[in-house]
Amino acid sequence: MFRKMMGGVAVAAVLFAAGMASAQDFSAARISDNIRTISADEYQGRYPGAEGERMVLSWLQAQYEAMGLEPGGPNGQWLQPVELKRYTPVAGATAAWTGPDGTSHPLTVGTDITVRAVTNDGRASIQNAGLVFAGHGIHAPERNWNDYGDLDVRGKVVIVVGGEPDGDLFNGQYAMNYQSGAYKADEAFRRGAVGVITVVMGDAASPMWQGALRGAARTRTLTPGAADLEFSGAINHDVAGLWATAAGLDISQLPNIADGTFEAVALNGVTLSVEASETIETLVTHNLLARIPGTEHPDETIIYSAHWDHVGGEAQHPGVVGDAIWNGAWDNASGTVGVVEMARQLSAAPRPQRSIIFAHMAAEEMGLMGAYGYAANPVYPLETTVADINIDMLPLSGSTRDVPIFGKGQNELEDRLQALAEPLGRYVSDDGMPEQGFYYRSDHFPFARMGVPAIMPWHGWDWVEGGRAAGEAAWRAKFAADYHKPSDEWSADLDFTSAVENLTLLYHLGLGLANSSDWPGWKPTSEFAVVRARSDAARQ
Repeated sequence: MFRKMMGGVAVAAVLFAAGMASAQDFSAARISDNIRTISADEYQGRYPGAEGERMVLSWLQAQYEAMGLEPGGPNGQWLQPVELKRYTPVAGATAAWTGPDGTSHPLTVGTDITVRAVTNDGRASIQNAGLVFAGHGIHAPERNWNDYGDLDVRGKVVIVVGGEPDGDLFNGQYAMNYQSGAYKADEAFRRGAVGVITVVMGDAASPMWQGALRGAARTRTLTPGAADLEFSGAINHDVAGLWATAAGLDISQLPNIADGTFEAVALNGVTLSVEASETIETLVTHNLLARIPGTEHPDETIIYSAHWDHVGGEAQHPGVVGDAIWNGAWDNASGTVGVVEMARQLSAAPRPQRSIIFAHMAAEEMGLMGAYGYAANPVYPLETTVADINIDMLPLSGSTRDVPIFGKGQNELEDRLQALAEPLGRYVSDDGMPEQGFYYRSDHFPFARMGVPAIMPWHGWDWVEGGRAAGEAAWRAKFAADYHKPSDEWSADLDFTSAVENLTLLYHLGLGLANSSDWPGWKPTSEFAVVRARSDAARQ
C-alpha cells in the first residue's frame, strides 16, 4: 500500500498539531532588512557567473552556518555546480529534401527552414531521414489522446504544429505542458526520433515566419537534461505544403488534429538531410542547498526553493541610460529571503521525521536553468522527493483572503493548503492570469516536469481591507511599474504583512509533510500524474 494523503479535515488537524508543537514567528522587519542587503547595488543585480553570484552565495552560506544547518549539496558541499551551455549557430548550415522521384530540393537555411543543432557536441548530421507528421505531437493518456498512434518514428524527423488543442478537453484557458516545444521534443526523443520540426502557420512572407527566422539566429542556452535530439527547426506553411503534396497527402482529408481523431501519418517517399553546427560557450553557475536531516526517513525529502539570481547590471545591459543596476528586490531577493526565513523557523522546531532541503536555484531568469540542472542531476532522488514548495516574489500587500497558486487543479498540495487556509477565513484560488502561463515559468516547474508534486503561491488580490478591485489594481500597477525593471528596489514602504501570512501557511504545509508518511499525488487530470506513476515502486 502507498502511504496516501488523508482527508482534508484529518490533514488540517495533523498540520495544526504539528504547528502547535513548534514555535514559529516570521519577522517582517528581518525579511525587509535582508532583502535590502542582497538587493543592494553592491550585489550588481546577482547575475550568474558574475561578482553578484559570489556575494549572494557567500551571504546565504553564512546565514545557514549561523543557524547550524548542514550543507545540502553533493558530497557534503554547500554548492551544486550547474554547467550551462550557450549555443550560437555557425554560418553554412545546409538542408535539402528529396521526393519520391529521387530529386533533391535544396532549402535555404534561414529563409526556407530554420535548423538548430541541439546535440551536446553542437553538431547535427542527418542523411535522408524519413518524415512523419504528428499533429500537435502530444500523447496525453489521462485524456485518451495520442497523436502518434502506433506509428514507429525511430530514426525519423517528427513534424508538429505548435501549441495544444483548444477547449475543455485539455485545460481551458490555462495552458498545459503539452503546448511547449520542450515537451514535444521530449516526447519525440522518447520515441526515438532524431529531430523535431515545427510548422509555423504562415507563408514565407508572413510576420510569424519572419519572427521565427529572427529567433532561430540568436544565441540560446540549452536546458540541462533536454532531449538530446540531433536538431530542431521550423518550416513555414509553404514548405509544409510542398512536402505534403510530394507525399501524395491531401491535408483537407486528414482527420482533425484538434478533436482527438488524428493519428500520425508518414510522408512516404519524402526524406530530409541536414548539416549544421554551433559554437558552444560554457558558463558554470551554482545552486546552494542547506539541509535539516530527517530523524526517521532521511531519504524522503521536502524542498523549499527560490532562485537567487536576477538580470544583472550595466555589464549585461550596455548602453542603458540612468539606473544601470537591476536590483531585483522583489524578483527574487524576496523569495530568497523567504526561504532563508523558512529555514530559520524550521530549524528552531523539533527535527522532523523527513529531511527538509532549502534550495537556492541559479539562473532562473535564463530559463529555470538551475532548477533544470538540479532535476537532471538531483542530489536527493526525485522518486522520494515528497514535494517542492517554491517561493518566487513574495506578496507585497496587507492581509488577503485569497491564496492564489500557479497550476490550480494540478496536485493534492493545494488541498492541504486549503485545509490550512480555511480556519483562517482564507481560500486557495487560481492565479487569475491564464494568458501568462505562470505554472511553467518558475523553479517549481522542472520538479513538476519530473513528476514531483510542486506548488507556488502567488499574490493575493482579495484584500481584507479594500476588497478585490483595490487589490487587483494595486498589484497590476506594481507589476507594470517594477517587474524586470531597474526600479525593482528595496523600499522601507514595502508591506510584508501578506508575505508573513503566506510564509506561515507554507511553514505548516512543509512541516506537516515532513512529519507525516503521506505522498501527495497529482490530480487524475494532470499531465504529470503519468510521470510520477513511473516511480510508484520507490514509494511503496
